[in-house]
Amino acid sequence: MSSKPELKGRAARLARLFPNGPGQAARTPFVLLVVLLLGGGLICLLVLNSALSEGAFKLDDLQRETKGLTDEEQALQRDIDAYSAPEALQRRARELGMVPGGDPAFLGPDGKVKGVPGPASGVRRTDTHIPPVLAPEAMTDGPTQTPGR
Repeated sequence: MSSKPELKGRAARLARLFPNGPGQAARTPFVLLVVLLLGGGLICLLVLNSALSEGAFKLDDLQRETKGLTDEEQALQRDIDAYSAPEALQRRARELGMVPGGDPAFLGPDGKVKGVPGPASGVRRTDTHIPPVLAPEAMTDGPTQTPGR
C-alpha cells in the first residue's frame, strides 16, 4: 500500500501544482539570497558610518580653524580700533611733525568762498626726522628718459 491517498477531481489538480520532491533544494537559493542581502546591507552600513565619521572629523577641524581665524580677526580689529582712536591719531600726527589746521574756508556750488581761512596753529617741530622725497632719478641708475626726445 502507498502512504499517499489517491486524490480525485479538484484536489488532484491542486496537488499537481506542488513539487513532489524534498523541499530542501528549493530553500537553499532563498536562504543564500537572504544572507547575501543582509551581508551587503551590513557592509553598506559600515561604509556609510565610516564616511559620516570622516565628515565629522573634517567638520571638527574646520570649526577649530574657523574659531582660530575669528579670534585672529577680533585681535586685528582691536588693533585697528586702537590705532584709529582720536588720541592715537593725534599723537602719531604730532610725532610726524603735523600741527592742527586753522579755520577752514568752504567753496560753495556757485564758486563763492564762505568763511575766512586762518593759518595753522602751533609751531612745527624741526627735530623730527622726515625722510626726503626721492626724485625719479634717485630711484633709477640715471636720468629718466622721456619717450619721443
